[in-house]
Amino acid sequence: RHPLATFFHLFFRVSAIVTYLFCDWFSNSFVACFVTILLLLSFDFWSVKNVTGRLLVGLRWWNQIDEDGKSHWMFEAKRVPTIAASTEAEARIFWLGLIICPVIWTMFFFSTLFSLKLKWLALVIAGISLQTANLYGYIHCKLGGQKAISRVTSRLFGTMDVPKRQSRRMSEDGTEEHGKPGSR
Repeated sequence: RHPLATFFHLFFRVSAIVTYLFCDWFSNSFVACFVTILLLLSFDFWSVKNVTGRLLVGLRWWNQIDEDGKSHWMFEAKRVPTIAASTEAEARIFWLGLIICPVIWTMFFFSTLFSLKLKWLALVIAGISLQTANLYGYIHCKLGGQKAISRVTSRLFGTMDVPKRQSRRMSEDGTEEHGKPGSR
């Protein structure tokens, strides 16, 4: 069990949303509100990407640039034999927080746009970008990269024939890596 990781997974996300909603009530300084919310969003992005995803669901993603300057996205899934009830609850909290918060920031985008509070638009776009990046990375981790996504969609449409299987490599710590193998 990881109650501290679960707490911080939700703390930074909810704090950024609550601060965005009520910042005008506590401060007249746009810059102070902007910086505070951006810091909370950044802390959330870092903690979800590097800590809570690994502890709560056994997933991790990162970007690696090789010697040629090409960017490679790496997706890692830890193989877990059985999941206890407590970790199932933590995993559910992880995925709900990961999915619901970008939806909330998208609603903020439309409300900001339609209310013509355009000075907040950059902050809302940053919130959508950071939270959607984590969601995108973890969905790829969960589904095993692009090849697994095509397998899932082919199963959905009834074609079980998949011409190529994605190569997977097991690392020393029992994790399965998807993508181009290489040094980190």
